[in-house]
Amino acid sequence: MMHKWIGWLLLTFLPMLALAAEDQVKPPDKIVGMYIHQHWPYNHPYAARTWTIADWEGYVDGLQQLGFNTIKIWPVLETMPEPLTPSDVAVLERIRQVIDLIHAKQMRVVIALCPNVIADDAVAGQSTFEQRYFFQSDLRVNPGDAEAVDRLMKRRAKLFRPLAAADAVAIIDSDPGGYPGSTNEEFVALLGRHRQMFDTLRPGIEILYWMHAGWPAYCRYYETASFAMGEEREFADALTQLNSLNPEPWGLAGNIHYAKQAGLIDRAIDYRYGAVEAEPSFPLTNYGGEGPYLAAQGAQGRGVMANAQTHCLQLPYTFAFAQGAQGKPLSDADFLDFANRLLPGHGAEVVAGWSALHCGDSARMERSAQALDSLAKQDLALGPLKGLLFGDPQRFLTDIAMQLRLQAAYENFCTASEQNAEVGESFAQFVDEFARWQHRHGYAGRAAWAWPRLDAALDKLKSPEIDAVRRPALNSSAPFAKVKEEYATAETATLRLVKAMQTTKLRMMPSSAAAGP
Repeated sequence: MMHKWIGWLLLTFLPMLALAAEDQVKPPDKIVGMYIHQHWPYNHPYAARTWTIADWEGYVDGLQQLGFNTIKIWPVLETMPEPLTPSDVAVLERIRQVIDLIHAKQMRVVIALCPNVIADDAVAGQSTFEQRYFFQSDLRVNPGDAEAVDRLMKRRAKLFRPLAAADAVAIIDSDPGGYPGSTNEEFVALLGRHRQMFDTLRPGIEILYWMHAGWPAYCRYYETASFAMGEEREFADALTQLNSLNPEPWGLAGNIHYAKQAGLIDRAIDYRYGAVEAEPSFPLTNYGGEGPYLAAQGAQGRGVMANAQTHCLQLPYTFAFAQGAQGKPLSDADFLDFANRLLPGHGAEVVAGWSALHCGDSARMERSAQALDSLAKQDLALGPLKGLLFGDPQRFLTDIAMQLRLQAAYENFCTASEQNAEVGESFAQFVDEFARWQHRHGYAGRAAWAWPRLDAALDKLKSPEIDAVRRPALNSSAPFAKVKEEYATAETATLRLVKAMQTTKLRMMPSSAAAGP
């Protein structure tokens, strides 16, 4: 569920959990959850799509030790074609096992689902699950077409059968759900059809209405190609209709203030979207400030949930969110203890690296990168939170060092640009570091920059190649087709930006060589 506007990323969302079947464990605690987002195809272990069972088990174990008790997973059933590719069959079996291992730890499982999205079989079948781009292989089902909805439900029943042990399914009302001209009545009817379908698989699967932009809002977006969030009356109307349908067991997720207004707060989980990591975002570790710690506090309803896109990079904010959700302290000493539980005896070096990431001092960043590179060459013992490192402490340390060098190059390039100095060398260094880091994680899609000064510096280059990537021309004019093309184009934006910056670098400095991986 990829957002077009960064402002959306700070919305309060909510997945909502589950009344499990009688034979499943139902933890009594308030929910402290993490959303495992799998939209984008990129490299292991950065993209959750690539995780092995061992990766899942280690990461879930680490989360549990931090205090999380709920895992939400988007398995991206929507782009699985008929017939399934071998990779899709393998993914369904893997997620089935993941649900079992999470339950074995007495934690809850929520599955995310788009209401009316299916695969374009001819396109989706050409790619493996791990390499498939969502918005280049999806179609929308018209919820007003009864036969089409029947086919959708039959298709979903087959896909969901291996996952039927999940406690709940969060069905979002937008981004990318929706259909031109559709209404709240049709959306609530879709929820009802999902209730019927889930009951054929395992009665007791909870349906969570995930309130995001609002169904009518996205339907208008597809009609006009102009986006605006849904209106309060539209959310109230959808909740009134859902309450009347009463598809028990059911709950609410996201935009929790609407649940409160409707007197349904006891059904809702507070979803603090973007507190740990925005999405879509260029993979960079977040550190500093109390944002995720404070965001996790004061949750209403049944508890609070965070999200991440590149989970292996967001350990500091994941820890901070867990501390805030449980009312525990968050001091420098707490971060040091956390880092020592990752790499015993080396917490100080890890925290020093995290702290330097956004310090603005390029010389300090380089010194810290060198220290981490040296540490990564040692034989390192793993601590009790080893699962959060995905079995590779050297990868973890090298990731921080590479980001430090990229951040230093960013600082130098933007400072030179702002001072109207010669930027050739600093830009070339930034391009090289950017390309190296992008090659390592492989994320190709559009990104919310963690660099507030970069756009202005790139604008001043007046590079036609860079500008064409950042402001792409679209071929479609019809609103629905235009929106779809825009999303599909965005899924390779970062990869194309790398190539555009390398071309620009060579034009500015003909003697320089393109960056290698």
